[in-house]
Amino acid sequence: QVQLVESGGGVVQAGGSLRLSCAASGRTFSTSVMGWFRQAPGKEREFVAGITWNTFRTYYADSVKGRFTISRDNAKNMVYLQMNSLKPEDTAVYYCAADPSARLVGTRGSAYDYWGQGTQVTVSS
Repeated sequence: QVQLVESGGGVVQAGGSLRLSCAASGRTFSTSVMGWFRQAPGKEREFVAGITWNTFRTYYADSVKGRFTISRDNAKNMVYLQMNSLKPEDTAVYYCAADPSARLVGTRGSAYDYWGQGTQVTVSS
């Protein structure tokens, strides 16, 4: 099992930056594909970024490519999402998710077995 707790959300002006953190506990974290998803009010949950556990290969949604960076520290059981050049359309609840059985990053939420409680990111114009 993997338990996930996100932090780092808040209110920021457009063009600003935030760094989200996801603290993980559980023996399988270091061999889990990790992903960040987001859900805005009235919209479906969408994939934001993901990272593999061994090669640290990263994947991004087109909407955040070049602005967001996902990283992980297996020694500290942490995953991060650095968000730069934030836009009002980035406003959403951001979730950290883990898939212990995958080798490649999946973009569907149904592929992930464990989820955090989410952290709110609000970008004002």
